[in-house]
Amino acid sequence: MLKPIASLNFRCWPLLLWLCLCTLVPTAVAETPQFITPQIKPDHELLFSGEKDTPILVSENDYPIVHRVAKWLQQDTKKVTGKAPSLFNQLPENTADKIHIAVIAGTLGHSTLIDQLITNGKVDAVAVQDQWDAYQIALIKKPFAGIEQALVVVGSNKRGTSYGLLEIAEQMGVSPWHYWADVPAKQHSKIYIPNNLNISDAPKVKYRGIFLNDEAPALSSWVAENFGNYNHEFYEHVFELLLRLKANFLWPAMWNNAFADDDPQNMILADEYGIVMSTSHHEPMMRADKEWNRYGKGPWEYSTNPKELYKFWQDGAKRNKPYESIYTLGMRGQEDKPMSEGENIDLLETIVHDQREIIAEVFGQDAVTEVPQVWCLYKEVQAYYEKGMRVPDDVILLWSDDNWGNIRRLPTAKERERTGGAGVYYHFDYVGGPRSYRWINTVPISKIWEQMNLAYHYGANQIWITNVGDLKPMEVPISFFLDMAWDPAKYTASNYTEFLPAWAARTFTPELADEIAELITAYTRHNGRRKPEQMAPDTYSPVFYGEADRIEAQMKALIKQAEAVAKRVPASLQDAYFQLVEFPVKATAAVTLMNIATGKNRLYAEQGRANANEFAKEAKRYFELDAKLEQQYHSINGGKWRHFMNQPHIGYTNWNNPEGDQMPVTYQYTPGDYAEMGVAVEGVKTGWPAAVSTHWPHTGGYSLKFDYFGKVSREITLYNRGQKPYNFKILEKPDWLEISAMAGDVAIEQKLTAKVDWQKLPEGEHSGIIKIKGTGWPKATINISALKPSDALIEQATGFIEADGYIAIDAANFTNAQPSRAKNSAEISWQVIPEFGRTESAISLYPFTDQRFKKTKRAPYVEYPVTFTSTGKVNVTLVLAPTWPLQPDAGLRYGLSLGSQKPVISDALAGFNGTDETWEQWVSDGVNLATNELKVKEVGPTTLRLYGLDPALTVQKIIIDTGDLKPSYLGPEQSLKR
Repeated sequence: MLKPIASLNFRCWPLLLWLCLCTLVPTAVAETPQFITPQIKPDHELLFSGEKDTPILVSENDYPIVHRVAKWLQQDTKKVTGKAPSLFNQLPENTADKIHIAVIAGTLGHSTLIDQLITNGKVDAVAVQDQWDAYQIALIKKPFAGIEQALVVVGSNKRGTSYGLLEIAEQMGVSPWHYWADVPAKQHSKIYIPNNLNISDAPKVKYRGIFLNDEAPALSSWVAENFGNYNHEFYEHVFELLLRLKANFLWPAMWNNAFADDDPQNMILADEYGIVMSTSHHEPMMRADKEWNRYGKGPWEYSTNPKELYKFWQDGAKRNKPYESIYTLGMRGQEDKPMSEGENIDLLETIVHDQREIIAEVFGQDAVTEVPQVWCLYKEVQAYYEKGMRVPDDVILLWSDDNWGNIRRLPTAKERERTGGAGVYYHFDYVGGPRSYRWINTVPISKIWEQMNLAYHYGANQIWITNVGDLKPMEVPISFFLDMAWDPAKYTASNYTEFLPAWAARTFTPELADEIAELITAYTRHNGRRKPEQMAPDTYSPVFYGEADRIEAQMKALIKQAEAVAKRVPASLQDAYFQLVEFPVKATAAVTLMNIATGKNRLYAEQGRANANEFAKEAKRYFELDAKLEQQYHSINGGKWRHFMNQPHIGYTNWNNPEGDQMPVTYQYTPGDYAEMGVAVEGVKTGWPAAVSTHWPHTGGYSLKFDYFGKVSREITLYNRGQKPYNFKILEKPDWLEISAMAGDVAIEQKLTAKVDWQKLPEGEHSGIIKIKGTGWPKATINISALKPSDALIEQATGFIEADGYIAIDAANFTNAQPSRAKNSAEISWQVIPEFGRTESAISLYPFTDQRFKKTKRAPYVEYPVTFTSTGKVNVTLVLAPTWPLQPDAGLRYGLSLGSQKPVISDALAGFNGTDETWEQWVSDGVNLATNELKVKEVGPTTLRLYGLDPALTVQKIIIDTGDLKPSYLGPEQSLKR
């Protein structure tokens, strides 16, 4: 027989009793390990099965959310094992009804069950006592009469208890994305736990959450169809997701909505769930922007309308007094614009004073420093701070990125002493210049890690919140951002890449995890190079370094890989796979391939190629594929996600999105009813005969250069300018040049490869011509040159070798690294950031400190062996992450030297003000290009040394222009190294 818990007359004991001795040794608060397994193992106990009942016990007096989450666990267990455990707030009255194992969950000080266990010495809660959002999970013996053992979940607060229960659910196989991405539960007949289980965990960032912003047209249309409005029925799904991701903070949708006003249940439900609510950076005092439109009187100007605004904010504080909230202080213009009063710091300080006065009136004078408050230093507001505006020390300073994922500022050592601390407002989505990006995930986790790792180590650990736009396209970065927010210290440069395979294994299957992680890494890296909204037909060069062809091959390979994996994804996971992997891969590829095809169409039409129109058709096919993918997205799971992914993303003409997707303009070329030879030479944009000399005998302006250490072969394309086939013949060529075909037929085009037989050439520079006969009397003439170094230089060349007018080096491929040698300072060294940047990996300085080096003498450096085959002045360009000056008067200084020459010191941020075309170029390209002139005094091997003088300097690539570097988006591929 079961007896209600309340009748047992348990008492809530003081915190002192929580420290009593018990049979379990507490563990330190740390990352929660995997403790649940579906396989029987030695020293493991059966927790849940499809055959036996494992009751879940939650004290009657615990928080409503704990009861709600316990019910979720009950439902989740049924999804996994096929059997729902019983759910009680009662204990067995006598030992006749023995329970082998139960789950007992509760919150310290709010659960008679947990308090009794602590009082009786069965549980020691010291690991979570006084912790924020902490939980402990332990298996104990004989917790109560009639129960042989229990898996006990103890929370330091109601969120902690919820997190502990949901940790069990996720480890059993229930994804946090079960609703939002249709990820089904993994099914197991039995679930086991270690019989010595005792773990605890707590977050290192206090408030961790998301901002539903820029939420139209996709999310708003979906919400309107499924819920009518942004009401509590919608937010229930958001709150559940946040809890399952161990988040606790939300800025709600606000473009045309007001969270607390649209549905009074919204705020009540948020507080029940333990979700701390706030309003965005430009919505003070828990009042939504749209509420002023509805109820405000007069202008949104504190200088002329202070009484009405004061009352408006006062009503917000009174309304939210019962609920856990963070009050946004300060004031910006309506609809996310700067104040019309400009930089009136005295007025702004008055506004903050009056807002604090309201808090004191509503909550009591003693509470004014206890009620959480935040001042968001977003856009122009940061300038107010830099010019001297201050808020009380207990107010959280929320620093922001530049809307493109690059944090603009972080706390100084002195600012880290503020009692309120600091946080970061980050973006996965943005509406604004230089161009809005809202359609799809464009943020690699390497970028998130690199920036948020900076934030954490510079003391921004009170709030991490990110703008996720419509929410759904951002499932992967949201997962990583919030997981990292829970414990930033667990992710390092050497292990953060383990997140995606682990996430893919949990979400899909371990067998597919590595391949899925590769797909996600590849498409997000590609989007990180340039947002799809900014992609253009000439982004990737169809002329130099085979760039467009390389990217085209990568995108087609991604599509093929995504489809191959899809065939092995179980049927139950197909919807989730399409949303999380296949769609973003294919959609990313479709937009890219459409632009590349358009670029080739335009180039080939200008060159007069008969097949130019085929690339126009190809561009149209990819444009149509983009639309079909959206339709497919809307059709999955019975149309559940209709309206998502309908954000216009093709055809931008300014910063804001077009009304609908518009295919780029393609050219129409009409070939004649005849045969006419055309010739395209690798590295030359204009096709022959359009660029021939105006003087007979038409020697032309075409040339092919060969370098002993450079590209092995070059390509000559013979194409047809008409519709009828023709014959070609090579009439003349140097005897040291090999061509793949000396004669043949051309219907559409024929690609010839030319390469040098270096054995036939002595050292030095050599020249010649290729003369090609096709149709008519003109012959195409191509100038040929070949440079062969001396035998001695060929023998001694090491490292990265100059060829084709440049040396290109991926920064991570250094051969020697010397840490800093500064006295009384931590040892700082260059370390690799895997998968970071536009090409391979990057390097940056770790650990983060405030140490700056005035000179290169004691600064950390890396070395790259290089060999020059020419002398003279060279331009050395560092391809850098677009990092801002993270602290006042900070720079990104570095030093460069060749051999024994004196290092040249430069600042990559010199002249940067963050608001000009330079910044727009940085964020559009995803890099900052910093160039220095050095001098090569003699040919042969030497060493390029790179010094790091300032923290946060992150280098992706080094390109040395020795005289013939061509324009391209990514730059040439890495040079030959030996």
